[in-house]
Amino acid sequence: MNLATRLLLTLVALALALRAQDTIKVGEYASLTGKEASFGQQSHKGLTLAIEELNAAGGVLGKKLELITEDNQTKPGESATAVKKLISRDKVVALIGEVASGRSLEAAPIAQAAKIPMIAPAATNPKVTQTGNYIFRVCFIDPFQGTVMAKFAQTDLKAKKVAVLSSVSNAYSVGLAKFFKETFTANGGIIVSEKNFSEGDKDFRAQLTAVKAAGADAVFVPSYYTEAALIARQARDLGINVPFFGGDGWVADQLLEIGGEALNGCYYSTHFSPENQDSVVQAFVKKFKARWGANENPDAFAALGYDAAYVLVDAIKRAGSTEGPKLRDALAATKNFAGVTGVTNIDANRDASKPAAIIAIKNGKLEFLKTVAP
Repeated sequence: MNLATRLLLTLVALALALRAQDTIKVGEYASLTGKEASFGQQSHKGLTLAIEELNAAGGVLGKKLELITEDNQTKPGESATAVKKLISRDKVVALIGEVASGRSLEAAPIAQAAKIPMIAPAATNPKVTQTGNYIFRVCFIDPFQGTVMAKFAQTDLKAKKVAVLSSVSNAYSVGLAKFFKETFTANGGIIVSEKNFSEGDKDFRAQLTAVKAAGADAVFVPSYYTEAALIARQARDLGINVPFFGGDGWVADQLLEIGGEALNGCYYSTHFSPENQDSVVQAFVKKFKARWGANENPDAFAALGYDAAYVLVDAIKRAGSTEGPKLRDALAATKNFAGVTGVTNIDANRDASKPAAIIAIKNGKLEFLKTVAP
């Protein structure tokens, strides 16, 4: 290599380095493909919309934001690989991800060790933020969600006997089932049947036969949307006509596509409903449809991805820096941040105190039922 070539390569490298310094790099890891692709696709759309809006308004600290996204393909282990790339190769200043608690738990120790703040849009398992003081979330946690659904079962469904059907291979499902059972039984309810399955299972007839024999008034299914929909279909085929209900893992357009009429009379808790007529919610829905298409309705994960970006930028502004320790401290001090999913207050455990929305499924459609405050 001659001197002129070496000089040219040096200049190119210098130009690229200077260009990189002109942006603030934010890393996202999400399930854009695979079994739970709906989760990641929705959070990515909300996050992208927020980044575009922020850049159109001038960015932050005099720089534009650059979103760098890695697809974990909904596969175990891929979130850790993605986050290592984002931190070491791309030099991101913060991470946003994941919707699923299990995948957030894979990535959190890596972010913590690198002192790179991570904001989980929708990972509700308490263990996520317990990883360390650089790990945050903008959603409520499963102890609250479990309490909400236990009280809903008793107060709204008038259920005295409940069966629980959960996934033993899913941290979200295990945790939510635990917190539901604790509250339901503490308030006098009876768990008449507890049955388990594994992620990816498609036949639930054996478990449902036992549930039917137990004589439950309602069935709690703290799973993700594919399993919840299949369970509802198979339950109706077996003549089980009591309400089924679950948590935010049910959120996806595919829930109704897979479950169809079997889901009528079912319920779930979530973080946001586009059917909520609050003016802030409807303004977000309008912007989301304008960006992604008139037929694209934002779900809870889109709204949480959107809020996560704004919470991060608010912290960067208050820190006046993107340095890890300063940004961490600013995120920890987040109070009364008004977003589309409600007001975010980050507590001492780096969790967000937020309201929950209850969704009813009637005539093949989702209906906003009510909001439950913390």
